[in-house]
Order: sequence, then C-alpha cells, then structure tokens
Amino acid sequence: MQSVNQTSVSHFILVGLHHLPQLGTLLFLAFLAIYVLTVSGNGLIILTVLMDVRLHRPMYWFLCHLSFLDMTISSAIVPKMLAGFLLDSKVISFGGCVIQLFSFHFLGCTECFLYTLMAYDRFLAICKPLHYASIMTRSVCNYLALGTWLGGTIHSLFQTSFIFRLPFCGPNRVDYFFCDIPAILRLACADTTINELVTFVDIGFLALTCFMLILTSYGYIVAAILRIQSVDGRRNAFSTCAAHLTVVIVYYVPCTFIYLRPGSQEPLDGVVAVFYTVITPLLNPIIYTLRNKEMKAALRRLGALRKVWTH
Repeated sequence: MQSVNQTSVSHFILVGLHHLPQLGTLLFLAFLAIYVLTVSGNGLIILTVLMDVRLHRPMYWFLCHLSFLDMTISSAIVPKMLAGFLLDSKVISFGGCVIQLFSFHFLGCTECFLYTLMAYDRFLAICKPLHYASIMTRSVCNYLALGTWLGGTIHSLFQTSFIFRLPFCGPNRVDYFFCDIPAILRLACADTTINELVTFVDIGFLALTCFMLILTSYGYIVAAILRIQSVDGRRNAFSTCAAHLTVVIVYYVPCTFIYLRPGSQEPLDGVVAVFYTVITPLLNPIIYTLRNKEMKAALRRLGALRKVWTH
C-alpha cells in the first residue's frame, strides 16, 4: 500500500449538491437560514441550562453536550457549502479535506456514544430512581461525557488515517458536498475493497451496538413506565423519553442508509446526507424544547429574566 507522501493531489473540488444554476442564491439563503437557526437554537439550549439551576441535572448536562455537537457538526459542513452556492468556491485543500473528514466523524461518533449515554441516564432515572442520585454523581457524569469524546476521537483517528494512507493521484472531483468516506474512497488510485469492508464493519459495529443498547434501555424504560400508577407520571415520563427516541431515530436511519451499503454511489445519498448533517442538528433543539415541559418553563423564565435586565 502506498503512503500518503506519494499523493500527487494537492486539493479536491467539491462538486456539491446538483442543482440548477439559477437556484444557487435561493439555496444559499435557505441553508444560511437553517444554519443560523441551528446555531442559535442549540446555543439557546446551552445558555438556558447553564443559567437555570433547576436544570443542573445529568439529563440536561448531556443535552448541552448534544447541542454543542450539533452546532459544531453543522459548522464543519455548512459554511463550505454556502461558499459553493454563493461564490462558486468549490476547492478544498488536501489538508482541509482531511480535517473536515476527521471533524465530521469525530463529532458524529461522539454523538452516537452520547445518545447511548442519554438512554442509560433515562434508564437509571426511571428504573432505578432510588439509586439514581448516588450513581449519576457530577464526577461520574463528567467521566462518562469525557468517554464519549475520547471514543469519538479514537474512531475518527482510525478512519481518517486508514483512508488517507491511500494514494490519490487524480481525479480530484469529489461528487459530494463535503469530504466523506464513500466519496473520497472513489478517488483513490488503489484497491479500496479492504477500506470499504473496514468502514462497513467499524461503523456498522458501533452503530448497531449503540442502537441495541438504546433499544434495550428503552425496553426496560417502557416496562417501568407502564407500572407507574399516576397518569401524569406516565405522561411526563413518556414525553421525555419520546423526545430522545425521536432524535435517535432521526439520527440513525440516514446514517445507516449512507454507511452500511458498501460502494454506494446513488444520487440519493447526497439528499440523505443533507438531512443528517444540516436538518437533524436543527431538529434536535426543536424536538427537545417542544416535548419537554421543563425546558419550555426554563425558556420562559429566561425570557422573563431578559425583560427584567432590559428594563
């Protein structure tokens, strides 16, 4: 296998989303609006949790991590996409492509682990309420959150180094709107069968393991909720868990479509990728605020506090 120092490609050209030229400005405005709403919405969740002491609990601490991940994932992809729409700037340096691919998979894998951790937190809160406070202490929460970031780092370092050790000698047109594994592998000047298999097994194993752990947690949670005597108690528990489960499904289905089909080159891949890189980070704050009474109450208190400050 040739090493990366034999690579002759110094930059890549991101073809981007296929669209009519006259739609460039409209798409720029649409994605800009989504990006601004994503950053502001997730930023508002972080601010609300930090400002409201009633939300200083493990569930909302992990929600802050999720909001930060959503902001950074969107920021790793959307600005370059916007430049392509408005300025027709489609060139990305080789190093820039490496950084973008590493950042996306680092953040995405961390988010995958975080969803699993959030499901475990809900399992403890609902199924073992008497032991919850003693188990999910602040130090334990910090170590668990740190573990998700460390796991994402290791995964992304492995994937990125394994891909960019391949030789790239041309062509350099990436038929995608960002540097991602399937699109980059198609440009390598070597047999990528092993890379495709490793990507399939690695991402498939992680995604399937995390998803099965989440489903197992929610199996116990549903059984525990059905035993709750109070109607309001069941409703509140279902509401909180439904928000998390909705976000998990929205995240996992598109990722499965993209990465668990080796050698896929369908045009639909780009549309699906837009969903989990651009739309999903916007949906998360909407889902969590609309379905969570505590978050809505905290937002109202923050709004009232803002009015006091302005006066």
